Amino acid sequence: MPQQISRSATLFVVCSAHFLMPFMMSAVAVALPAIGREFNPSAIQLGLVETTYVLSASIFLLAMGRMADIHGRRRIFQIGIVIFTIVGGLLSQAWSIEAMIGLRFLQGMGGSMVMATTLAIVVSVFPPEERGKALGIAIASVYAGISCGPFFGGLLVNSFGWRSLFYLSVPLGALTFLISLAKLRGEWAEAEGEPFDWFGSLIYAASLLLLITGASNLDRGIWAWILGAIGTAGLGVFLVFEARIDYPVLNIALLRSNRVFALSNLAAMLNYAATFGITFFLSLYLQYVKGMNPREAGTILIIQPVVQAFFSPMCGRLADRFPAAKVATIGMALCAAGLGISATITVDTPLALIMIMLAVLGFGFALFSSPNVSVIMGSVEPRYLGVASGLNGSVRTLGMLTSMTIITIIFSIFLGGHAVAPETLPAFLNSMHTALLVFCGLCGVGIFCSFARFERNSNL
Repeated sequence: MPQQISRSATLFVVCSAHFLMPFMMSAVAVALPAIGREFNPSAIQLGLVETTYVLSASIFLLAMGRMADIHGRRRIFQIGIVIFTIVGGLLSQAWSIEAMIGLRFLQGMGGSMVMATTLAIVVSVFPPEERGKALGIAIASVYAGISCGPFFGGLLVNSFGWRSLFYLSVPLGALTFLISLAKLRGEWAEAEGEPFDWFGSLIYAASLLLLITGASNLDRGIWAWILGAIGTAGLGVFLVFEARIDYPVLNIALLRSNRVFALSNLAAMLNYAATFGITFFLSLYLQYVKGMNPREAGTILIIQPVVQAFFSPMCGRLADRFPAAKVATIGMALCAAGLGISATITVDTPLALIMIMLAVLGFGFALFSSPNVSVIMGSVEPRYLGVASGLNGSVRTLGMLTSMTIITIIFSIFLGGHAVAPETLPAFLNSMHTALLVFCGLCGVGIFCSFARFERNSNL
């Protein structure tokens, strides 16, 4: 690593990008009703404005991590910022809902290039004794973006219309790019010269597309289950194929021989699977059961990401002073405790208890997230940092997909296709309790994974 690289400037660039991506995603969610009023799309088309971005990012994350290892993390990061910014400008001029959906797919690709490289860049620049603190600050910026998006997005949409969100993305993206040009020195491409696995990447992308499409529509018929099954089988084919080639997009040896790396990623997937659905259920609970309006419900729900953003830097520093895997395990246990409390919620549960539960979940996730990422990124050789960063993003998506699938199945059992309404509230509460108990169980398995990775090596 060249000595002239400024760690503080590098962290600032990474945090700027980490704030921008989730800020835009959560802000656009607030703008969907306004977009719907202008273009008059179907409910499915309107949902695709958001889900297409997530789908695109999921498809490209792993490939972009490998691209970064081969062609340079700084280069891929900067290209991603340029794509994200230019497409944001085009979205501000969108002429139809179909154009928005297509442009959001391209923007997701740019976002994947950024998110697949940022953590790898931080690890490349910061020494191990400072890595946890730096990763904690970087991850805190993600939750800051998530927290600020609905509030400031709502203000912009109410005052200037939904297009103002995408106008805003242009100067923010351009500023991040210019700062990276000026301050992000050096390049990291430890796998330079190695070929890229195009065929394996295509198998992975197609399989993930089928799996997510199927899992998102399980309540629509047998065709969705068939798509999900084909996608799952495709991922199995992908793993077999990757194990047999010399330069895979995902080095299976990392999962086979690196026990810490494999268990840490599994723990991350379980944690995301367990915690992703809590906001979904509580949003419905607060509005349908407690009678709140969307603004009031959002004010309560923002507690979790705010607590995560506030405590993530501190938890990162803890991971520098104490074994990171043990800190992450405590965080997973707190998440399990928060989910266990949430599974007892009834019609008469006081709001104070719900707020405390959200704070516990936020603190638990802060304790888990940045220390766990520190373990993942510190357990691989420098030439695999991009792949590790991309895989970490991919398991996050797979965790969210698992959570979505569980919710869909449980809703189909308890609600039988009926909408959440006053007459179906008992069935809704039963489905919520069941799902949250399942999520609590997933956290329990995650605790086991966390323990298993350091029982033979107490220095992790």
